[in-house]
Amino acid sequence: MTDPANLYTHIAAAAEQAGDKPLIVEGDTVRLRYDALDAETARWANALTDLGGTPGDRIVVQVGKSVENVLLYLASLRAGLVYVPLNTAYTAAELDYFIADAEPVIIVCDPTAEEAVAGIAGDAKLFTLDGDGEGSLAEQVSQTSAETAPIAPRAADDLAAILYTSGTTGVSKGAMLSHDNLLSNARVLQDYWHWQSDDVLIHALPIYHVHGLFVALHLALLGGSTIRFHKSFDADAIITDMPHSTVLMGVPTFYVRLADHPGLTREASSAMRLFISGSAPLLESTFAEFEAKTGQPILERYGMTEAGMITSNPYELSLIHISEPTRLWSGSRMPAAACIGGGGGGGGGG
Repeated sequence: MTDPANLYTHIAAAAEQAGDKPLIVEGDTVRLRYDALDAETARWANALTDLGGTPGDRIVVQVGKSVENVLLYLASLRAGLVYVPLNTAYTAAELDYFIADAEPVIIVCDPTAEEAVAGIAGDAKLFTLDGDGEGSLAEQVSQTSAETAPIAPRAADDLAAILYTSGTTGVSKGAMLSHDNLLSNARVLQDYWHWQSDDVLIHALPIYHVHGLFVALHLALLGGSTIRFHKSFDADAIITDMPHSTVLMGVPTFYVRLADHPGLTREASSAMRLFISGSAPLLESTFAEFEAKTGQPILERYGMTEAGMITSNPYELSLIHISEPTRLWSGSRMPAAACIGGGGGGGGGG
């Protein structure tokens, strides 16, 4: 059974079209292919359903980045659960607020935090998953049938996820994001950034945040693109991947460190077509230094937790040399930019 309003339906359709293309490559190892995605997410979705998860229930997840974490997210969509990722740096005292506010049915945490989280989990069922994809939830999944699970029917306005804001203006607030919010935002970005099926994305962002979870993953998955998966940022590893990749999404500190790296050259980055920066302003000096070393400008975009991506510098500027950087945050020098649909308003960071 398929449901056109459920975001996972569109991801599954792209996976079917991609066939046996590698989906996630970690180091030199293909960890997952597109033609295996349906069975893998079915197993994880069946496990969540067996644990009592029903469409509309919240699942709170605070775990390290792993391929299994990606499958958990996609399985939550498939099962109709509302995915609530939390920053891995949050302490148990901070988690107490988020868990009480989200009222989850299932909580997944790192095994090292299990004892502390058990004391604040309330009636939620608690499972573990570590950065290597091991833990009590993974054990539960391994014992679950891989029989194809139906894609839960969802209305376009039904919640797909709740992401908590950074709390800049007060207590962190849960930004409620629907299936249609996430799908429409991704589709506009695909068009505006000229996403191609043969793109290869370098993914070194965390996946508890809008940038890494929604922008990076959704564009790659909906485009049937290969993801070169990094658990954290390492400049050596990123530059090693550049000859085999076409797109990098990062935060300004990524580009500061890359610009300082002696291995970043025009030759090393010649296969790349797009460098994207967001989540914080990029210094003009970094912009200029990176372009001088690679011959390519960095495309900046702006978003918020509540709205996903809201605006982007023109993609066409990333195709030409810019003698004076055209900055998203530089007032009158800002060019015409895209207004990107798919969300609401408010504060926070994307």
